[in-house]
Amino acid sequence: MFSFLLRRVIAALGTLLLSSVMVFLAVQALPGDVATQVLGRDATPDAVAALRKQMGLDQPAWERYADWIKGALHGDFGTSLVTTKPVGGEVAQYLGNSALIAVVTVLFAVTGSVVLGVVAGLYRDRWPDHLISTVSLVGMSVPEFVVATVLVLAFSVTVPVLPAVVLYGPGAGVGQLLPAVWLPAASLAIVMAAYIVRMARTSVIDVMASEYVTTARLKGLTTWRVVTRHALPSALLPTLHVIALNVAWLVGGVAVVENVFNYPGIGKLMLTSVQNRDLPVIQAIALISAVVYVVCNLAADLGSMALNPKLRTRGGRIR
Repeated sequence: MFSFLLRRVIAALGTLLLSSVMVFLAVQALPGDVATQVLGRDATPDAVAALRKQMGLDQPAWERYADWIKGALHGDFGTSLVTTKPVGGEVAQYLGNSALIAVVTVLFAVTGSVVLGVVAGLYRDRWPDHLISTVSLVGMSVPEFVVATVLVLAFSVTVPVLPAVVLYGPGAGVGQLLPAVWLPAASLAIVMAAYIVRMARTSVIDVMASEYVTTARLKGLTTWRVVTRHALPSALLPTLHVIALNVAWLVGGVAVVENVFNYPGIGKLMLTSVQNRDLPVIQAIALISAVVYVVCNLAADLGSMALNPKLRTRGGRIR
């Protein structure tokens, strides 16, 4: 188990290092000159050259990357080119707001989708399965911004019970943002749950057809005990990785939804930073997204080990 954890941590660190290089190179390859963007087109060449020197843009790319990654390891992502504030504090504020949506989304999407997937698998080819599969297929087919628009029309226009947009800034408290969280979270949860339902259904069908489940039934165990004690832990193994990928997807998927609802989260900040060419903020958000992706996959592997004792032995492997 220790060797497995060590390998996974080393692989995660290697992935993050490679991701940081790709993020830095991708941002640096964006067309246009940052100094000219900040000063405007009417800036003199001397002013542009002075600002480039001040920002370190006259240094070789590898030196700029080394300075950036060294600061990032200490929580210093530089200074925003737009607000002139430290990037770390600004991103943390927006990220906290997005975390509120993410927590609500994960709680409802994961819990509801696993239950629906199990029900669909147990009632295969019957009306509960047909209903759940049809709804999940629709959820997979419709983009999240369309779902968000429909929810706004339903619960903010037709039946005005929830706010359609957020009027508060990034410094708003939880109490101010909480009424506006439900529609964005529901938009993301519907799309996210559709994929998990399909995987959970397939896993339950495969496990219920296995020999050890048949043996448990022949021993006289009730269906509830067979499902909860024998089938569900095995069925959750492949579903965990789908859940991990969808949680990591929230970092990118939330950008579109937050823009629809004008929610002051990390997605809104990312879109604004791209429009304003605020490179330090873009780099910080991209690196944080990579960290979330790696952590989610590592958590899925640890969850697989907890559910499957074979993976904790020397001969067990997580593929």
